[in-house]
Amino acid sequence: MKDVSEVLLVIDVQNDFMPGGALAVAHGNEVVPVINRLARDFSHVVLTQDWHPASHVSFAANHAGRQPFETIALPYGEQVLWPVHCVQGTEGAALHRDLDVPHARALIRKGHHEQVDSYSAFVEADRGTPTGLAGYLREHGVKRVWCCGLATDYCVAWSALDARAAGFEVVLIEDACRAIDLNGSLDAAWRDLRAAGVERVQSAGIAI
Repeated sequence: MKDVSEVLLVIDVQNDFMPGGALAVAHGNEVVPVINRLARDFSHVVLTQDWHPASHVSFAANHAGRQPFETIALPYGEQVLWPVHCVQGTEGAALHRDLDVPHARALIRKGHHEQVDSYSAFVEADRGTPTGLAGYLREHGVKRVWCCGLATDYCVAWSALDARAAGFEVVLIEDACRAIDLNGSLDAAWRDLRAAGVERVQSAGIAI
């Protein structure tokens, strides 16, 4: 879309979220060609990248006796403990090699604060620390954010919800995403997204 008020937000299409990766999302690789096709039709594309220090608070390995996918209470709320993933500078943190979006204008790195996780591209998990993306989009006249990437029920959903909270129209492109679906998280995410007014579409139905 050449309209400057539209942006495609491509979330965390990184090696560690691909099949065989440290925190694999089932069929995560299938989003890459869909996103490549979509991106060609947007003049404004923004990428995000999980970018954790090895000592990150969300890693189960940094909590003695804890296992991945357990939850703990942190000062900002309940935190899922994850396998070590997307560590700064590693191959796992790199964007998928087949992701072809050379015209992307910005890259937002998140989760780089050691003591706070960050699913959303807009606000970190303490719900108070902004990434700066909302201000960037406003300065560029963006009105509507089209979300895609990994994973539907975590980083994509949180980003979509925070984009709505920041005042943007939001569309989630379902077939350009894949989910983790941990303990019903996918159904819960869709309920929250519907309630917030996030539009749910398939890529084939997008009128460019």
